[in-house]
Amino acid sequence: MKNHPLETALDKGIKGIGITGEEALALAALPDERILSLLAVTDEVRRAHKGASVNLCAIVNAKSGLCKEDCSFCSQSIKYSTGVDEYPILPPDEILNAAKEAENSGAREFSIVTSGSRIEKAADVDALCASLEAMKESVDMERCASLGMVKKDVLARLKESGLMSFHHNLETGRSFFPNVCTTHSYDEDVAAVKAAKEAGLYVCSGGIFGLGEGWDARIELGRTLAEIDVDSVPINFLNPRPGTPLEHARNLTPIECLKIIAIMRLLLPKKDIVVCGGRQVNLRDLQPLIFAGGANGMMIGNYLTTQGRNATDDLRMISDLGLKPRACHESAV
Repeated sequence: MKNHPLETALDKGIKGIGITGEEALALAALPDERILSLLAVTDEVRRAHKGASVNLCAIVNAKSGLCKEDCSFCSQSIKYSTGVDEYPILPPDEILNAAKEAENSGAREFSIVTSGSRIEKAADVDALCASLEAMKESVDMERCASLGMVKKDVLARLKESGLMSFHHNLETGRSFFPNVCTTHSYDEDVAAVKAAKEAGLYVCSGGIFGLGEGWDARIELGRTLAEIDVDSVPINFLNPRPGTPLEHARNLTPIECLKIIAIMRLLLPKKDIVVCGGRQVNLRDLQPLIFAGGANGMMIGNYLTTQGRNATDDLRMISDLGLKPRACHESAV
């Protein structure tokens, strides 16, 4: 049908033009039984810009718990009694060992993740720099870090030590953010993302879905990420953690998760779209459809405070779909 939202999305997506907010809302409103029609569009758009390669990333929880922020979904906040492990930053040899394990599992990118709003202590920065330098010498992986709202001089020092990518999520749309976190502002998060871009790093920024937000907030997030021009969009789905305010939240269905992935692909047709935390719990048997939905990346191994799926199963799934893991120095297309 001429000018149907799916036809418009395909035409724009192939050309690398992001759909508008209104067009995204129209696609979100498609009935669930039309999900395969939507995925047929996003699969074409993904293949046009990303080919058959899949970017596999892994993380290490390098500093756990004791976070002073009050993000409603997070088990590492001191505001909630969650029983999560608490420990200071890991020594460089432990971080390197985790990187080697991730490389052996098939990951091409490895991220050092720390809890808290930022890394400031000189000893912590020293440990991170030493870890990056060790990784540069010992593993053939893209080196990434997720360290909160760090200062520009720290970013510069980390980059000099070998940091290639920086991750900092905006979590949700600006209008919904006060429902998620009250201990820092949305502008602070945006500034952290922009600072990483200004430092010349490859920048990953996305969010977590299923917090109670509506489609307006989801699309608002996607359009903000497009305006900032981030390089990669990690998509997380809420896996409710006991002790947090959202421990009883059950806001997503597998098809809604696929719609989220698809609309992010169409809002940001040329960017990397990476499915991360919560995919097993929320997508269940529909996990293989994330690539038809537009994802060209996936986190493998364990998450910050929850177990992931066996990497061997994920690699087999990718192979069964006729896709292949992207090598470390291979471009996305």
